[in-house]
Formats: sequence, structure tokens, C-alpha cells
Amino acid sequence: MPQKMHDTAQKAKRALLVSLNKDASRELQGLAETLGLNIVSNEIINIREKQPKFGMGSGKASELTEKAKELEADCIVFDFDLSPSQQRNWEDLAGFPVLDRQELIIQIFASRAITREADLQVQLAQLHYRLPRLTHKYIDLSQQRGGRYGSKGKGETKLETDRRRIEQQIHKLEKEIEQVSKQRQVQRSQRQRQGLPVCAIVGYTNAGKSSLLNALTGAAVFVEDKLFATLDATTRRLQLEDGKTVLLTDTVGFIRRLPHSLIKAFRSTLEEASHADLILHVLDASDSNIDEYYQTTITVLSELGAGEIPVITVLNKIDKLEDASQTENLLSRFPDSAAISVKEKIGLDKLKNYITTGLRIGVVTH
Repeated sequence: MPQKMHDTAQKAKRALLVSLNKDASRELQGLAETLGLNIVSNEIINIREKQPKFGMGSGKASELTEKAKELEADCIVFDFDLSPSQQRNWEDLAGFPVLDRQELIIQIFASRAITREADLQVQLAQLHYRLPRLTHKYIDLSQQRGGRYGSKGKGETKLETDRRRIEQQIHKLEKEIEQVSKQRQVQRSQRQRQGLPVCAIVGYTNAGKSSLLNALTGAAVFVEDKLFATLDATTRRLQLEDGKTVLLTDTVGFIRRLPHSLIKAFRSTLEEASHADLILHVLDASDSNIDEYYQTTITVLSELGAGEIPVITVLNKIDKLEDASQTENLLSRFPDSAAISVKEKIGLDKLKNYITTGLRIGVVTH
């Protein structure tokens, strides 16, 4: 008698998205799609005055909750941050999980963590987020990987026991990450003894950083047209035209309002940029928010202590622009930048020349 087959694939969670403006709505949709969510509605709302209970008026909160129920959503996801008490109030009202931007990004990082270092860092960020939210209705949104985030353990019905256990886990993870950070410092010191210059590739998530590393060095770093495809710093050698060798380091992508817990957890990885001799700042030339994304990355670099390192701005994806005038317009707005297309292999040799010159004399474009 033939065995009955069972579908073990996780069903995509149905989410109602809520944002305050069009740009935030577009980015929130990109984040939600990265986790494979089934978006039942993408709402843009106007909040006249923030109220402490829900972050908006009770009438608007009830309206959004009813719409989510009508559309049979499994959760509501907000582009803005919710305090622990606001999140609790929303879930009491709705009866199902309500997430904010921080938790959505943390879950994306959890679904992307492959190496031990990235996994440790994500776990730490999860616990820091979870500690003040022990009554939160956790929901695993990822179809790529799941089970760990928000899983329940013994004794988790008692808040004090939960709190003590999480604090112990945080302390343990911090010690493990400290050890991994020391190993990274040793590797960095070994590279410095070799006398090879280091060029860090930074930029907004999904700008094409890993694709650029692959195109220039022949590396095989994982690439996907989704946000935060790469979480770990990857270093490869690049031979320049003058015969010199440079180490290219791919870094985790930046994003507007990256959760503080993730900045703290991934600091050792992000700090690769602050130890570089030259920075390649990759921008998506076809993105209408290019100016905002440029400023986001410059701000994060400054926060990491990398604000004075020479920078070459790289305008990637020019193949997506309608005509040459758009490229010229971007080059006038970002002087001395390199216009390239990794996909079509346009401008890569010119970029290598920029790197050679940048390492020799230093180039700062911001």
C-alpha cells in the first residue's frame, strides 16, 4: 500500500504592513518579501498625534486590527518601532502577533546567519530585543529557516525565571563573541604584517556589494536579489594593473534605522570598514532613494570611526537607467564616482584604476 505524502513546507505567513509614508512602505515591503511573507495589504497611514498606548489613536488602531482580521492576516508589521508596552497593547487588541521594524530585520538576520560568528551575533540581538518583551506573541516569519527564533523552553511561563535565563544567555554569548572578535583581530594583524592594503566594500543593502566582489576577484560569495543576502565579512585578493595586490572585504549591508541591538552585535564585523585603507561605497544607480541611501551609509561609517578613510563612490546598475543622460546626471551629483554595471561588466577596469589611484593618493568624495 503506497505511503501518503505529507507537505512539510512552512506555509507563508499572511501580513498586513503599516507605514507612515511611501518610501518607508516600499522598503518595508522589500523587508517583508525577503522573509517570504504573503502581504495581504500595505497600508500608509497618517498619524496626527502620537498616543502612548498604541503610538496612534485608539480608533485608528481598532480600524487596522479589524482590517487585518477581515483579510485573515497572521500578523501586523509596522515600519516604525513599538515600545514593549505598545506591542503588548496591540497584541491584546488584535489577539495575534504584532511586530515592529526592529523585529522584522532581526528575523531576516536570523534567517541569513550561516557562520558561527553571524549566528552568535544574531542570537545576541534576539535576546536583547526579547528581554523586555517576555509576554510578546513571537511568530517565526521565515520560510528559509526557522524554529529557533521565539521558541519556548522549560519554565518560560514564569517571567522572572525567563528574565534570569535570558540574562545568563546574553552573558554567555557576549563572551563567545569576544573570543571570535579576538580571532578576527589576529587575522587582521596577520594581514597587516603582509603589508597588503585593504579595501572595504560598503553600502546600502542590495546595492550589489557581493556581486562586485565576485566580479573583481572571481570569488563565489552568495548573491541574491534580496535584502541582507550577506552577513559575514568576506576577504579576497585582487591583482591591480600595476602589479600590486589589494585585499577586498565585503561587509554586511547598511539600512535606514538599523536596530541598535544589531549594530552592537555586529560591531566586530562592521568595524572591518574602519580598519580599511580605502572604502568602495556602492550605490544602486537605479534607485530613486539613492541620495538617502548615500547619506545613511556615510552616517554609519562616521559612527564606526571610518569617516576619514578615503572613499570611492561606485554607481552600480547603470544598465537599469533609461539613457546616458541619467548616468551623466548622477556623475555630476556624485563627482569622481565610478559608473559601472556588475551584471553587464561595464566600467570594471576603470574602477580598478580608481582603486589604484585611491590607494596611492587617497580620495574622499563626501
